[in-house]
Amino acid sequence: MVTALSIAGSDCSGGAGIQADLKTFAALGVYGMSAITTVVAENTQAVFCRQDIAPDVLAAQIEAVLGDIPPDAVKIGLLPSAAAVRTVAAALKGTALPVVLDPVMVASAGQTLHGADMLEALKAELLPLVTLITPNLAEAAALSGLPVENHLQRQAAALKLKDLGPRVVLLKGGHLDGAAEDLYYDGEGFCAFTSPRIDTKNTHGTGCTLSSAIAAYLARGYALAQAVEKAKAYITGAIANGLALGRGAGPLGHFYLQDGKQEEGS
Repeated sequence: MVTALSIAGSDCSGGAGIQADLKTFAALGVYGMSAITTVVAENTQAVFCRQDIAPDVLAAQIEAVLGDIPPDAVKIGLLPSAAAVRTVAAALKGTALPVVLDPVMVASAGQTLHGADMLEALKAELLPLVTLITPNLAEAAALSGLPVENHLQRQAAALKLKDLGPRVVLLKGGHLDGAAEDLYYDGEGFCAFTSPRIDTKNTHGTGCTLSSAIAAYLARGYALAQAVEKAKAYITGAIANGLALGRGAGPLGHFYLQDGKQEEGS
């Protein structure tokens, strides 16, 4: 049985965070486990409040999983504080697991979700342990300290992020105009993963879903570029089959492959 661990926040509305990750793992044939970093009261419209999990409880969750059902890959989502970053880094240090980091900083509804000192801890403690990082434009700008307004600037930001330690940078282009182009940089060259933009408001949890899909494919043994390519195809289908639930940005259709459709290349 292929397994994966998500270390992320809990979204009570089910569209993002741990809930989206576990749905993605299940949809892609991976047994999912979780370590919750923070409990967020949110829905398709807004974030209302948050209760962060104590570092020792977070550490205990991760240790409980690693000591009993070793994951084949790890996905990291919302880390609400520098203490959470240091806790996760300490738990994963010395492991040889592929780690996908989605550096969640702002919720889909626009609310900031991280502490002021989290960025520096992230760069110093966690990025050197990461296999692949999936920042969006705002996250890439915050982590690199560089503008990302055009293609050359995005390439420069990817170079800077790569220097911080991750093996691969996937700079997401979901907020660009036109086609959704994600910029992939592995230290040797750039390539773009592009998909048509889908006209829908039901995009809650897209970043969580993409990063957990990449982790799922890495757990299944795919190489990095192939895992990204397959995850990109999966999330495009999940967006196209999004669910009109709630009064805001609805969730994705994570299980569309089970509705009589076949996973491409499987």
